[in-house]
Amino acid sequence: MTKQLLTHAQIQQYHTDGYLIVRGFYDKEEVSKLYRIALDDAMISKHAIDVNDSTGKRSKLSLWYKPGDDVYGLLTRGKTLVGSVDQLLARQPGDDGHSVCHYHSKLMQKEPRVGGAWEWHQDYGYWYKNEFLYPEQLMSVMIAITDANVENGCLQVIKGSHKMGRVEHGFSGEQVGASQRYVDLALRTMEHVFVELNAGDALFFHSNILHRSEANLSEHPRWSLISCYNRSTNIGYHESSSSSSSITPIDIVPDEALLTWDTAGLTESEADFLSKEADVSLK
Repeated sequence: MTKQLLTHAQIQQYHTDGYLIVRGFYDKEEVSKLYRIALDDAMISKHAIDVNDSTGKRSKLSLWYKPGDDVYGLLTRGKTLVGSVDQLLARQPGDDGHSVCHYHSKLMQKEPRVGGAWEWHQDYGYWYKNEFLYPEQLMSVMIAITDANVENGCLQVIKGSHKMGRVEHGFSGEQVGASQRYVDLALRTMEHVFVELNAGDALFFHSNILHRSEANLSEHPRWSLISCYNRSTNIGYHESSSSSSSITPIDIVPDEALLTWDTAGLTESEADFLSKEADVSLK
């Protein structure tokens, strides 16, 4: 299946709403390969971090900085995906059109009946402390590996809330969440959307949009890959040296690499994982 860059209408929708859903960005064969490898990936299991919500339910995430020639890296570095991100990220003087960088990726695993909730937050609420100056040059793309719906704890967003700018964040249990006062004010005047996705759908979302998810109370897993992107000119002045990928332009690969290249799961030496001892708010 030939992938297409975003249309003018889609770009406008992203900037208006703070998020954009592109249905069927990846086909069944591509998603099946991703899920099959992820299930058996020893490195994903070894580096999975448990994060409890306020009720004690647990979600797992594995986070890494450097995209390689593994199945996740080939997806993250795909020509059309990176090109679509380039269309959505704001530009600064010095951007040359090839300045999209991979900040980090994470595999989110919400298992049936035990997968926990995530509090309302903005990604830039975390990344602000890493001293990135331009939230308009940061964004995330969620790829649904399994179907995501209300029953299994799909992502929720407050439509248009990215226009509020950064909201103060503080700890809520083991997670970092946005100020509840500002969340409540946003919910008074903005639309609360449950973002239901089919496996293979892509969700592009702004670094300042308020989002959360409920626990997975269903009998079905909810797995997703979230890749975060940045412009090379948007330096994180308080970033660790290990995450220099955030200012290193992506080595783009053809879309068909995901299926045609001989690839497998992550490797210890190349991926540069977030350690289990690190502050999960770094995500």
